[in-house]
Amino acid sequence: MRAETQTTIDAIVKSLALLAQRMDRETAPHRLEEFNAMIEDPDLWSDPGRAQALMRDRQRLVDQMTTHDAIARELADNRDLIELGEAEGDTEIVAEAEAGLKRLAEHAAAKEVEALLDGEADGNDTFLEINAGAGGTESCDWASMLARMYVRWAEKKGYDVEMMSQSAGEEAGIRSVSYRISGPNAYGWLKSESGVHRLVRISPYDSAARRHTSFSSVWVYPVVDENIEIEINPSDVRIDTYRSSGAGGQHVNTTDSAVRMTHIPTGIVVTSSEKSQHQNRAIAMAALKSRLYEMELRKRTEAIEAQHDAKGDAGWGNQIRSYVLQPYQMVKDLRTGVETSDTDGVLNGDLDRFMAATLAQDVAGKSRADSRAEA
Repeated sequence: MRAETQTTIDAIVKSLALLAQRMDRETAPHRLEEFNAMIEDPDLWSDPGRAQALMRDRQRLVDQMTTHDAIARELADNRDLIELGEAEGDTEIVAEAEAGLKRLAEHAAAKEVEALLDGEADGNDTFLEINAGAGGTESCDWASMLARMYVRWAEKKGYDVEMMSQSAGEEAGIRSVSYRISGPNAYGWLKSESGVHRLVRISPYDSAARRHTSFSSVWVYPVVDENIEIEINPSDVRIDTYRSSGAGGQHVNTTDSAVRMTHIPTGIVVTSSEKSQHQNRAIAMAALKSRLYEMELRKRTEAIEAQHDAKGDAGWGNQIRSYVLQPYQMVKDLRTGVETSDTDGVLNGDLDRFMAATLAQDVAGKSRADSRAEA
């Protein structure tokens, strides 16, 4: 067997080990039996919320078991084919099996990353906000480039993207924009994108063709599941209505349909301007609940990190990634060190390499923290 083929097999075995660990493969059949027994309870659907959560958990376990076993079975089949082909001197069978192993390695690696998405809200839909930083037109244009990048990424994932609100820049680009992105593990994938994104390029708005540095911030928070209760005191919320407008002042509404909600105790502000006032109020309230939920999740994470001396440079408000377009081309994640010269690909939504590296780093950090806690 060629060394390259053995390396591919080793990578698949490593992915299988992680998949087995994340779902605890040894106890999985027993847990599935327990799920099946609970589902047969005739009183289960008297509590629809609990029933739906139970069905989701069961299906997740079934999917994990099916994925692991299918990869293990395909690995064994291809190894057997290689041994058979080598024994009979059939190079065509060997080449076909080796090609199958390469495809399987890519599939297993993708499933390995998905297995990392097991946080409390990772499976939820998500809100994504982008705000231009200081720098006027340059930063507004950078914010619009980021918005396009994330929309492209979401479309490649097959996710639904709904714009909640947008504020246009005075000359070009956008000052801010907010989206709801819906699909499996949308929040789990995007949560690592919260932070400050830095762009370096020759400005198309500078007649002297000088190099400019621009900053825009990204904030990602989960859509609150119906089963998660977030209580908000009405007296803690100030609601303002205003007229919304499209880019360049077009399509100005004749009524004050846009809604801005301010949560006074925390200073959180959310807006919605794409629907009727009634719909905008409901959308803004949902966003506010999600922001408060995300804040609570972040507090828990920060408490754990502080307790275990984990690194704290990946939080909101810190620069996480640089996009350099001149004098050379490079995108580098400052948390993981992952970089690429394919700037066009990244700006067109090829972000999985950065997200996967951050997810793996976060899981490794939690594992070390757990080990310290046990010690």
